[in-house]
Amino acid sequence: MTLSIRNQLPGTVTTITPGEAMATVKVRLTGGQDLTAAITLESVGELGLTQGSPVRALVKSTEVSLATAPVRGVSIRNQLPGKVTAVTTGAAMATVKVAVEGGVLTSAITADAVTELALAAGTPVIALIKSTEVSLAKE
Repeated sequence: MTLSIRNQLPGTVTTITPGEAMATVKVRLTGGQDLTAAITLESVGELGLTQGSPVRALVKSTEVSLATAPVRGVSIRNQLPGKVTAVTTGAAMATVKVAVEGGVLTSAITADAVTELALAAGTPVIALIKSTEVSLAKE
């Protein structure tokens, strides 16, 4: 299967915490960072996820926000440090490539945000991803 989702980070399930309908699944990415996905219990079962399962974390580029420093006092659990490798800016929107340990993320943000954050190749950033926006695929 080929997907249009460019952000695909490999990792291994470390913890599954089931709730009534949803579960949080913690994944240790190959780069060593931890990522949390909030998925349905049904998906956990259908994928056969257990501790140690190899997975691929999938995130649409429109769901990757960027900050120039760690953000405190926010509910976003996934904050991955990285460095901008490329910026492509159009009239309204931009794509920003960010190298993180173990892979590359693409973020689709406004051109105004690129300007206000002074993003350019080499800029250190934090990629922010809500756990509800992380999908998992079984390797």
